[in-house]
Amino acid sequence: MLNPRERIERQMADPWLVRLHRKLSALKSTVTVMHTGAHPDDEQNGLLAYFRMKLGMRIIIACSTRGEGGQNALGPERLGALGVIRSRELEEAARVIDADISWLGHGPADIIHDFGFSKDGDQTFNRWGQQRIVERLVRAYRKERPDIVIPTFLDVPGQHGHHRAMTRAAKSAIALAADPAAYPEHIAEGLKPWQVAKYYLPAWSGGGDTYDDEVPPPETTLIVNAPGKEAATGAQYDRIGEWSRYYHASQGMGHWPKWAQEVWPLHLELSDAVGGEESSILDRLPSSLTDLATFPGLDAELSKALVKAEQAISQAIAAFPDRRNITASLLAAAALLQTVDEAAAADFKELHGHRIARKRVQVDAAILTALDVFERAYAEPGEIVAGGTSVLSVELSDKAGEFDVEVTPVLPAGVSSSVQSRGRTLVFSLAADRDAAVSGLYQPDWKALGGNGHAFVLLSATVEGRKVSAAFDLEEPFFVTPAQSLTIAPDALLVPLGKGQDAHVFHAHVKGADAPLSFRTTGGWNLRRNGGDWIAERTGDVTAGLARIEALVGSQPAFQITPIAYPHIGRARFLAPSVLNILSLDLKLPEGAHVGYVGGGADRVGLWLSRMGLNVSELDAQALGGDLSSFTTIVIGIFAFGIRKDLAAATEKLHRFVEGGGHLVTLYHRPTDGWDPETTPVRRLEIGRPSLRWRVTDPQAEVTVLAPEHPLLAGPNRINAADWAGWDKERGLYFAARWDDVYEPLLAMHDVDEQPLKGALVSGIIGKGRHTHTSLVLHHQMDKLVPGAFRLMANLVQPA
Repeated sequence: MLNPRERIERQMADPWLVRLHRKLSALKSTVTVMHTGAHPDDEQNGLLAYFRMKLGMRIIIACSTRGEGGQNALGPERLGALGVIRSRELEEAARVIDADISWLGHGPADIIHDFGFSKDGDQTFNRWGQQRIVERLVRAYRKERPDIVIPTFLDVPGQHGHHRAMTRAAKSAIALAADPAAYPEHIAEGLKPWQVAKYYLPAWSGGGDTYDDEVPPPETTLIVNAPGKEAATGAQYDRIGEWSRYYHASQGMGHWPKWAQEVWPLHLELSDAVGGEESSILDRLPSSLTDLATFPGLDAELSKALVKAEQAISQAIAAFPDRRNITASLLAAAALLQTVDEAAAADFKELHGHRIARKRVQVDAAILTALDVFERAYAEPGEIVAGGTSVLSVELSDKAGEFDVEVTPVLPAGVSSSVQSRGRTLVFSLAADRDAAVSGLYQPDWKALGGNGHAFVLLSATVEGRKVSAAFDLEEPFFVTPAQSLTIAPDALLVPLGKGQDAHVFHAHVKGADAPLSFRTTGGWNLRRNGGDWIAERTGDVTAGLARIEALVGSQPAFQITPIAYPHIGRARFLAPSVLNILSLDLKLPEGAHVGYVGGGADRVGLWLSRMGLNVSELDAQALGGDLSSFTTIVIGIFAFGIRKDLAAATEKLHRFVEGGGHLVTLYHRPTDGWDPETTPVRRLEIGRPSLRWRVTDPQAEVTVLAPEHPLLAGPNRINAADWAGWDKERGLYFAARWDDVYEPLLAMHDVDEQPLKGALVSGIIGKGRHTHTSLVLHHQMDKLVPGAFRLMANLVQPA
């Protein structure tokens, strides 16, 4: 449940007058536009805000992945956990611009997922399956029935391969969605063929700091002009778009351009409509109820009803904020729309029935918003275990007493409710069956009209004899969770070969379960309890490799529940099987190393250095301001110069640390992460941009060692070909492009058909010390327990 401060912030961000204005503006249009993209944060939020707030169009963001292969500028979450965060971020971003979301991919276990950067659409299709992503888009078109489809990026060289694949698939899906012979399983499920009327491409380049479109954009056939400001907030539409992008905080979003964008050029690539040049994106589309009234053969009385409904809606919009007149006009519109919905002929319903049905839902939601009968709904606790209980409270306003209000909880399968008490706060007792299934991490869609999550409430009120209904979300997501959560610390043991240490201690804490804890023995290891600890013992000779030992509670696999909480997305959680990993590897540590680690929360390198057996101290602002002479090496974590504001003040001190004999190791940074090439590194070192040109995305790309006998490659671990095997996702990114002559490049690597890049690892003697900068994704390889990453990192932190 939200605490008081969080509730205040939520209400401040969503005042009733703005909410009512948005509900009314959504009634202006019967057109739907779908914006297709590959990742959360791909969307053109300012353009979508204009479509929705000014033109009244329904907007849908169709996103193929959860962004689980990306980076996290906020904290240590990666992969599936990051996918949960970025899914929630897109949902909150969509809430700001009143958008729906159609998720096409469902997390890292789904074959359509974010596997990291790719430079080619075909490479992406090889991973996803071209027919698979096209089929999902066809399904989305048939389900959501967009009139307009606009991809986020162009399918051109120099662009992200995921973007290129999605743009190509979005176009391919249009003809198939209209073909009744394509994907007959959709038809069997009740979906019907649908013809997208217009398919636009962006008529602007997607190049910039990250991408580098190699060919110019297509010619502009339509310019979308978005001048002026939204009436409810007094903000320009692109500013509202930035309010939306602010929620993509894990990707470092939340910028404030000096000037709000007001012009978006588009290229009409496909259209089923006949006509000349366009003056508006709505040209030749049924964009209003009055347009629908001209449908050939429509009964004259129904045609009049549509015109009158349009007039009633216009009167409601003009009456803002007079709730009484708004309600009266919308009740009239609701009755007229019901008549059309129930009496229209089949041919009208085939093409436009979904527009009438949606408009009826929108009118009901606007009426209930105008009446202001709903306050909030929340569950305590916000999760339930199989066989467990919770309490759902639904708070109504004092105005609810004027109407016959009914509240119906919609709950996960296997969870039932019963009314506990009535009044302005309705209280429901919730009970989960003993076999209730655990709720999934990734929902298939998100709806601006409400009804999201595994639980929500349906509220209806009788107003002047008419029953109106709408869905309302809970304050925080509600879900069925495993009864137990097992935390293993550390979750991975690093065992150097040949050390003679046969027993290794770890802790295992089970929360919420009475059944005994055990481990499946495997890979030459036996696990036993020793008081409050557990001991992992060798049962024989252990060779290099990874042992994954599954934990059991009773006879069932154990799960670890990791809570996720950030102010911009609220609370969530990630579930993963509880496993103890034991990595046996040939690892030697540098003698006499005392490492200071400066992290920004975006990696776990400091933790891994400690687990390797090194003497590591975390350096906060106070420590950075103190005496650094006791450290042989200081490591700066990824993004840290952009996250840690205290680092800017410590830069000169870090330079003196190097010149006095220390070893400074900086892990990769983007050019925007507070990295000034002249002043941040000890000597000039420039990070390449656009970054697409300065990365190696193939994790198995050949690595050429340029200086085999260099101290950082020759010892204490001699780096060889085996150390580059088994890498995951990519070799490196944000490579150095240019540097002072004091630095020496140590490695060269490249993707297929590209020139070698030498900026993955550079190092130079400066004064009595050394500065080393690496753009290798060592933090991710360590998380994935790649042996070579630990061996190389041990070398990099050796004293100068």
